[in-house]
Amino acid sequence: MNEDRYLSVGQVAELLGRTVRFPRRLIEERRITYVKVGRHVRIPESAVREFIAANTVQPRRSALTLRRAA
Repeated sequence: MNEDRYLSVGQVAELLGRTVRFPRRLIEERRITYVKVGRHVRIPESAVREFIAANTVQPRRSALTLRRAA
């Protein structure tokens, strides 16, 4: 059974450090998974983790970053 926590829009906004407009926009644009419970919208905690992982940019290792400053 899925032991995922379901978060309110306000909780997701707080978790991401954004206003409630941001998760509402993600929902409207269908960029994040959500569940409707009556008139309430809940976002699975795993969907928030997936959203963060999908939008995480890893640093690039290049010859410039490996050189020491003189």
